[in-house]
Amino acid sequence: MRNSAAKKDANRQLILQAAGRLFREKGIEQVGVADVMRAAGMTHGGFYRHFSDKSDLATQAISQALAVQQEAATNGAPGIPALAENYLTSEHRDSIGSGCVFAALGSEAARGHEAGRAAMSQAIRSQIDFLAAGAAGKTDEQRRQIAVGSWSAMIGALILSRISEDATLSEEILHETKGWLLSQQTSISADRP
Repeated sequence: MRNSAAKKDANRQLILQAAGRLFREKGIEQVGVADVMRAAGMTHGGFYRHFSDKSDLATQAISQALAVQQEAATNGAPGIPALAENYLTSEHRDSIGSGCVFAALGSEAARGHEAGRAAMSQAIRSQIDFLAAGAAGKTDEQRRQIAVGSWSAMIGALILSRISEDATLSEEILHETKGWLLSQQTSISADRP
């Protein structure tokens, strides 16, 4: 009995990982249950042993991807400069399926796709709180403003760099945004008493 429960849990994790990757790469609406199950190496028939429907799968896959993303952010070096160094890279730009959930699925969630929207909203709050706690600034209000602005700039830069068909411009967007964020942090830190 334990072995079959462990196997079921392992299969469920494979499905969630495949769904998280495919949803980020292609969008939730563009991916069918059969696509996810095929990517997980399983048949379509086994899907309903794990999830009630595609919306349930999407909600859980997004929640899991956000948890992994949050854990990676909090386990790395603290602060906005460290996040910018890791986030604004060509590797991250090119790894849509394993990259930032917000950059990949944010516009789809904003257009009304409810799957995962609540989880994404909570993750936004958590990420801003985490970044604000380590941000340079004299007051809580200033640190929060820096966190919101910096993270928004990073997500926007990643999206723009992915859209650009010009490889040079794509790299420039990442490089210049990272440079600007780092210079802002240095400037603010220098102003601290």
